[in-house]
Amino acid sequence: MSIWGHTADGTPVPIYTLKSGQIEVRVMAYGAKLVSIRTPDRSGKMADIVLGYDSLQDYLNDAKTHFGSIVGRYGNRIALGKFSLDDKTYQIPVNNGPNALHGGTMGFDRYVWQSKEVPNGVEFTLVSPDGDMGFPGKLTAHVKYTVEGNTLRLDYSATTDKDTVLNLTNHAYFNLNGDDQGNILNQKIQLDAEKYTPTDAGLIPTGELASVAGTPLDFRKPEVIGARINADNPQLKQAGGYDFNFVLNGKMGTLHPAATVTDPESGRKMAVETTEPGVQFYSGNFLDGTFTGRHGVKYERNTGFCLETQHFPDSPNHSNFPSTELRPGETFHSTTTFTFGIEK
Repeated sequence: MSIWGHTADGTPVPIYTLKSGQIEVRVMAYGAKLVSIRTPDRSGKMADIVLGYDSLQDYLNDAKTHFGSIVGRYGNRIALGKFSLDDKTYQIPVNNGPNALHGGTMGFDRYVWQSKEVPNGVEFTLVSPDGDMGFPGKLTAHVKYTVEGNTLRLDYSATTDKDTVLNLTNHAYFNLNGDDQGNILNQKIQLDAEKYTPTDAGLIPTGELASVAGTPLDFRKPEVIGARINADNPQLKQAGGYDFNFVLNGKMGTLHPAATVTDPESGRKMAVETTEPGVQFYSGNFLDGTFTGRHGVKYERNTGFCLETQHFPDSPNHSNFPSTELRPGETFHSTTTFTFGIEK
């Protein structure tokens, strides 16, 4: 552990390096962010495979991309920033057109979390007070990053003192060929999902669970990300590419496959498993070169993809979606693993 820098109010920000024989991971207390994952390619050359910055200040200056962040209290979108719970309506500050995204204008990614070292990793803790961004209840959230062998594991937990809603995820952007190696359109992805949640023009789910069959969103078999990204499909057109929640086949609460991605150029492979019911596959459509990352590279459109394991967007407003409610006396638990390897 070392202090990477300080926030504007002087709060120190620790950064941690987690190593195994195969991978090296860096995480920091600001936003409990995943800063770096270094893995070898088929020739043994190490490279960073998540987008990010060289300095804390660059992260402080970026309130848009959420690179590597733990987002909350409610990751993804809530329609109009409104939901009802126990016959009371709550309003979250809107920050994505008319909707609330990733917890509102001051989400969990903008706080310095408390941190402590644990075996093989680090645990971050954030206490979100009752009424924070309009959400009810004092919420205590934990996320633990651990590295063993070629696997990075994230364990989330949370408790509350009032009925509330919760959706925690990590918002890392991956490029398996290296964070400075251009776009991800030639990389292949497979998603363990028969269905997805279609969205309206504001990228809010309509409530339908639609089949991926016969659509450009069918990744049941490995498919090149860029092969159909510009297809004449209204869902793709309004999202500007892939930005959809996929309904995973596995049983919620048990670790099950979510996605596998391979990069034919470097040989790197990543398998994602989760206890969550969904995964948001996002193809970096809104990256526009505004931000300059490591190696002086401007992160343009499609230079990274996200696989955000999650409950579904806008679940508090859809009774047919898995519930995101958390009540006093309950403990929320979730696990996601990223396992790295080589395809020869």
